[in-house]
Amino acid sequence: MLHAVECHPGGASVRVLLAGAGLDLSKRTLQRRLDHLVNQGKLRALGRGRACHYVRIQNLPESTSVLREEPTSFASPGDRGPGTPRWSAEGEALRFAVRQPQSLRRPVGYQRTFLESYMPNRTAYLPEALRRKLADQGRATTGEQPAGTHLRRIMDRLLIDLSWNSSRLEGNTYSLLETQRLLEQGILADGKAAREAQMILNHKAAIEMLAEQAEEIGFNRYTLCNLHALLADNLLPDARACGRLRRCAVGITGTVFHPLENPAAIESAFDLLLEKAEAIGDAFEQAFFVMVHLPYLQPFEDVNKRVSRLAANIPLVQRNLCPLAFVDVPQEDYIHGLLAVYELNRVELLRDVFEWAYERSCARYSAVRQSIGDPDLFRLQHREAMQRCVAGVVRNGLGPGEAARWVAEEAGSAVDGSARARFIELVETELMQLHPGNFARFRIRPSEFAAWQERWKRG
Repeated sequence: MLHAVECHPGGASVRVLLAGAGLDLSKRTLQRRLDHLVNQGKLRALGRGRACHYVRIQNLPESTSVLREEPTSFASPGDRGPGTPRWSAEGEALRFAVRQPQSLRRPVGYQRTFLESYMPNRTAYLPEALRRKLADQGRATTGEQPAGTHLRRIMDRLLIDLSWNSSRLEGNTYSLLETQRLLEQGILADGKAAREAQMILNHKAAIEMLAEQAEEIGFNRYTLCNLHALLADNLLPDARACGRLRRCAVGITGTVFHPLENPAAIESAFDLLLEKAEAIGDAFEQAFFVMVHLPYLQPFEDVNKRVSRLAANIPLVQRNLCPLAFVDVPQEDYIHGLLAVYELNRVELLRDVFEWAYERSCARYSAVRQSIGDPDLFRLQHREAMQRCVAGVVRNGLGPGEAARWVAEEAGSAVDGSARARFIELVETELMQLHPGNFARFRIRPSEFAAWQERWKRG
């Protein structure tokens, strides 16, 4: 049975398997055996109903890392509900593969051929249709304007969003409100490690560099090394390692992937990566390319993922497209996407995260010219609880620090554990955007809002 499926690397349906030679089985018996192999973890079912195809799990690493221009015909996008990325069939299969215990995943090292095989403007990690869709959504200005024009218009909000979201993906525990208070007033959150505040402040400095030097930055050593120096400032044991390519071996927790160790090989691959990135003509392909290959190479001793997330914004900033702020991106999904790159040299799962994340960023900055879907179902489902929470902060006259703690406590009784972080973020966003023209929707009286606003401004 497994051999019959292996004869079809792209997946085989029940109909195809029944037509194959050597399988003298009824359709019901075949289906039962396939289901049994799926339960054993030897096969993966892709798609649903008549479109369902089966693929051998260990075939996944052997598949090409360069995507087809269109998804396979049997792909049925997975969706775990509101507020989460949508998965292609390939992405869902990769999620299954990288979530297996480490003992069942084959240890691998850096494969330079993964980088070498990428031909700028000929290879496409992002299908053409997807690139066109993202360009339509991300167009933020009309006519020719200097690089960085759109970024400077939304700078105050982006500093908070990108600093918080990128830090959150690293496990930083600052809340959105605490991040705003740190960046705008320099106030450290009580009970938080100094390292967390340093991480957020470093993001602010790196984002400001992108805005201030929008016409000079690019995929070159100056830009990437200085981004690293800003993001790693005061966070590495050896201060000289900030902005310097790695000269030692590093390990990555939670993966069977082992990065390059030879400094000369790292330097050579880094130069090739920059050369290819700079040659890519499409802004979104360029952004995604560095999100894939910078973490995979691990050119610096630490902070590589943070560099890749900010570097992905370089072509967007230069073309006045909506920036990528990683709004709402679940940490687990982002890490799984990287694991598929590290261990399998496959980009489909990270591509799904990238597409969804950019749509969310566009929605946040009102840069979308077309609808990207129905109203947020999560907000709709928890509308009353969010309303009570915002109103409670105002009526209790809480400042930013007190509000962050109170909202976190209230979220525990308002929603289930898995939705708690999303609920807190939405409530904190509402508080940050509260002004005299919109507070009535929370059933707050003018006198209550006026008293609270004075307290909020004092911090």
